[in-house]
Amino acid sequence: MYVGTLSFDLLLGDVRSLKEKRSVVRPIVAELQRKYAVSAAEVDNQDLHRRAKIGLAVVSGDAEHLTDVLDRCERLVAGRPEVELLSVRRRFRGEDD
Repeated sequence: MYVGTLSFDLLLGDVRSLKEKRSVVRPIVAELQRKYAVSAAEVDNQDLHRRAKIGLAVVSGDAEHLTDVLDRCERLVAGRPEVELLSVRRRFRGEDD
């Protein structure tokens, strides 16, 4: 069994309120969950309207599949024009860890 996690630190564009922030962050989280069957949520900076941190986790029996899913998730978030990806943190745990 392999477990992989990603955390994205995002700078949001022209967002002036927490309500506008939710309208940007929720669709990203929903798309990650729908397209890649990952567990995803906004995990930090909930009270800041121009910053967001999204975390996700994946469990797989195959290390290559896990890496592929994490790569696709990272590309999806990086490709969103309404956010600037400031940093990505990736963690990978295998059965030997």
